[in-house]
Amino acid sequence: MEKYIEVTAKTEDEAIAKGLAQLGLDRDDVSVEILDRGKTGFLGIGSVPAKVKLTYEIPDEPAPAPVQERERPAPQPEGEKQRPERRPRHEESRTQPKQSLAHEAAAPAAQPEPRGEDSVADAIVKFQTGLFSHMGVEAKPVITREGDTYQVVLEGENMGALIGHRGETLDAIQQLTGYAVNRGRSHRVRIHVDAEGYRARREESLERLARKTAQKAVKYHRNVTLEPMNAYERHVIHAALQDFPSVTTYSTGTEPNRRTVVAYDPNKK
Repeated sequence: MEKYIEVTAKTEDEAIAKGLAQLGLDRDDVSVEILDRGKTGFLGIGSVPAKVKLTYEIPDEPAPAPVQERERPAPQPEGEKQRPERRPRHEESRTQPKQSLAHEAAAPAAQPEPRGEDSVADAIVKFQTGLFSHMGVEAKPVITREGDTYQVVLEGENMGALIGHRGETLDAIQQLTGYAVNRGRSHRVRIHVDAEGYRARREESLERLARKTAQKAVKYHRNVTLEPMNAYERHVIHAALQDFPSVTTYSTGTEPNRRTVVAYDPNKK
């Protein structure tokens, strides 16, 4: 399920940071659309705040199970009704705690939500093992944890089949794993999936592309629109050019054809 919020602030970066803090998400977890780039005005007069739209996805909630009416015991004929056996009062006082304990043991205990590294890691391994089995690929997830983020490195033969063109298969595995593990959890965890160091290599390539594009935008004083990218790749471009002088970045379009625009901005120092 896709949701969004609209946030205003003094600048675009402040609006994005404010929205991410409100959602408790990272930049690569959302799609950012600049609704109003804002104006500083003259000496603060006539200034217009920046406005951004943050779109994010949440797992669909499972439909509630239908409530089944308990079967009522069949009525007994009048002649077969038995009166409850009366016990001496001193026996009732001794047996009552035992009956209460037996009732408590028979009642199903509320199952707390599993927490901790082991439960989440086990859920990741269980889901991905079944997924790879259906895909006909032999791969083993190796998991490490950093806070609420789980780094999953896939090891095995023919990892290229799990990476896919420009990491599309790897992104799909990461997204499906996140949905499966976080479904029904009140405490959301982040899951990053990598294989053969693809993420690091892709980041380096995108950072080089970002700098090259920014230099082109400054040289010719014009905006440059990049090819469609997923949220993670757009985040790398935004981060690489965050402090680049005379250049700002924003996203435009809708998924899966959402693009990053590297815009010439002479007012940015």
